[in-house]
Amino acid sequence: MTEKTTDCFDEQENAENSNELYEHYHVSVDSGQIPIRIDKFLAIRLGKASRSRIQAAAGADRILVNGKSVKASYKIKPEDEISVVFDFPRRELKLTPENIPLNIQYEDDQLMVINKPAGMVVHPGHGNYTGTLANGLVYYLKGLPMFSNSDDVRPGLVHRIDKNTSGLLVIAKTEEAKVNLSHQFFLKITNRKYIALVWGRFTEKEGTIDTNIGRSRKNRQIFTVYEDQELGKHAVTHYKVIEEIGYVTLVECQLETGRTHQIRVHMKYIGHPIFNDEVYGGDRILWGTTFTKYRQFVKNCFKILPRQALHAKTLGFIHPVTGKEMLFDSELPTDMKEVIEKWRNYINNREIEL
Repeated sequence: MTEKTTDCFDEQENAENSNELYEHYHVSVDSGQIPIRIDKFLAIRLGKASRSRIQAAAGADRILVNGKSVKASYKIKPEDEISVVFDFPRRELKLTPENIPLNIQYEDDQLMVINKPAGMVVHPGHGNYTGTLANGLVYYLKGLPMFSNSDDVRPGLVHRIDKNTSGLLVIAKTEEAKVNLSHQFFLKITNRKYIALVWGRFTEKEGTIDTNIGRSRKNRQIFTVYEDQELGKHAVTHYKVIEEIGYVTLVECQLETGRTHQIRVHMKYIGHPIFNDEVYGGDRILWGTTFTKYRQFVKNCFKILPRQALHAKTLGFIHPVTGKEMLFDSELPTDMKEVIEKWRNYINNREIEL
């Protein structure tokens, strides 16, 4: 009794722009298949995929049966439809040095602090194989041992920020610094503050959002809040209102944890999506009037700021060698400053009953 399957290595279901970093497989189980663990079943059927790699995919919720994620211990049933996504490259990815301008805020022999512009990816992945911060780092620091190995696509990186989020990142230049800084992030003793422009007005001027965040079961590219802690990782964001500007608010968000898309997910969760965040619903008018002039005003703001209005403004940590407290602050990027000022002028020039 055998299962029907696509030719897993000739007819892959490659997602757009992901074929070099992700492998996608689909297996249709035969009606006569006997129940066995899915990790064992896939190890046999996929051939080149080890059982440990399959178990890792299951642990990351990347094995779906009939549209729902399952654990490695799940026993397949006749006529199950199995989808698998591996997040490791089938062929080795080399990190190519590229002469990319870096906005360096601070540098010594152990580390450097960089102000990343919006639009720059931190490290290669999912369709972004060149032009990343990592490509620029291996060029700029090519004389250092940590940056001489092209097989490491995350040299010196101890944390990251999203492609379309701007702001401060610390880069380790030695193994000692990398281990030390990584440990600080793990222990949650770093100081990370973001500035965000979000939709709406807050009833509470400050507060804490304490939830579990995990990948959405409907769309694996985005994250969502879960009550069940087994479905997500613990995430804590402290927020404080800085300025109310009509139908939007400028807030400071301090991270206690550092989950993927954390601030963006948390702001949506409390009903205040980040302005022009197309992934989490901030790219449409959520507050305001129905007047044509207002709709055009918001549309113009979106053009000025064609990304989520989020900036990693402050970064603090303990120097891994000297033990000195390091604190860095950056100005808001031009696109955010321009849109904030545009909102101020719009509100000041109108009589709006808020």
